[in-house]
Amino acid sequence: MSSRFLVTGGGRLAGEVSVGGAKNSVLKLMAAALLAEGTTTITNCPDILDVPLMADVLRGLGCEVRLDGPVVTIETPAELKYHADFAAVRQFRASVCVLGPLVARCRKAVVALPGGDAIGSRPLDMHQSGLRLLGAHSEIEHGCVVATAEKLHGATIRLAFPSVGATENILMAAVLADGETVIDNAAREPDIADLCAMLNDMGARVEGAGSPTLTIIGVPSLRPTTHRVIGDRIVAATWGIAATMTSGDVTVRGVNPKHLALVLDKLKAAGSEVTIRPDGFRVVQEGRPTAVNYATLPFPGFPTDLQPMAIGLAAIANGTSMITENVFEARFRFVEEMIRLGADARTDGHHAVVRGVPRLSSAPVWSSDIRAGAGLVLAGLCADGVTEVHDVFHIDRGYPRFVENLQDLGGEIERVS
Repeated sequence: MSSRFLVTGGGRLAGEVSVGGAKNSVLKLMAAALLAEGTTTITNCPDILDVPLMADVLRGLGCEVRLDGPVVTIETPAELKYHADFAAVRQFRASVCVLGPLVARCRKAVVALPGGDAIGSRPLDMHQSGLRLLGAHSEIEHGCVVATAEKLHGATIRLAFPSVGATENILMAAVLADGETVIDNAAREPDIADLCAMLNDMGARVEGAGSPTLTIIGVPSLRPTTHRVIGDRIVAATWGIAATMTSGDVTVRGVNPKHLALVLDKLKAAGSEVTIRPDGFRVVQEGRPTAVNYATLPFPGFPTDLQPMAIGLAAIANGTSMITENVFEARFRFVEEMIRLGADARTDGHHAVVRGVPRLSSAPVWSSDIRAGAGLVLAGLCADGVTEVHDVFHIDRGYPRFVENLQDLGGEIERVS
């Protein structure tokens, strides 16, 4: 049976919440385990649906995977299977990150085109062109990416856009290629730096993590390792935005605040008092927040994953906000659900204009993706009455203990089937 959330508005969030490992990092680290025969252990893994889904993908490739709370143990065999079929990968987009490791280890990969969130097209052109420059032949055949290579060699690869997924796949293929690979205009997200750190612990030679240029010197083989996932900056920021929206006082722990510098600056501009701590931050908001403009961009810009929460904040802020979406063209589709809640919002192409109202009104709404669902729940906390949020399996894919954490902070929310 499908679940839904019942969210009662009008409360103030207060207290402390701890953040687990980053969803956008752990799945790629699990894929990186394919690069080395033996036992790889990943700790601080978040309790989200996508982790067991990725475990199933790896099992289909011949690995033994054990999930024990925040610890994932992956036994990678000497001989991997190279076909990740549709049944395994259809449910989430990150499954495509096995492409690079399989080409590196097996010299062949057949990966079904993945499913995932309905936030716009995310083509694999840059993934394929990067692999071709490394010496692979890659085409789309019968709904699958098929890549083969007799031998991989270093290359200079300039990405047209700093795609996180393309950077990761090219990086994981290049670590076992002959010679030097340079990735220009590489993604700079903290998740990329986390992957680079794990690869270097495995014996790879990667330099430039966190910069637009990655330099990789290929090595003959890698060894398994133990690695701790970085804290989830998107989940952390969600709780910070929730504090601002509800005139709350929330302390967030378990994340590097440097990964959220621009986001926290936006909360300050909205009127919140933000205190930086070694392992997180505190957000205190008195009264109604002030309208702020946002434009999503690759890191270190404002994350596209926080755009729905930014619109939720704009919907109840004092003034008018302009939100510009520069990453995913369909991410504004959820604004129709915000309008159900009484938001005064209009979209036009890549732009949304939101005129804040003092209070939203409850209504039944539907999640279209992980972050849209979270944004709708936050909006429900600022609405009169009880808001029903449907299709919450999306939220479960990205937020550990979502209901429990909100309840601990004083939010009125209940999961019902």
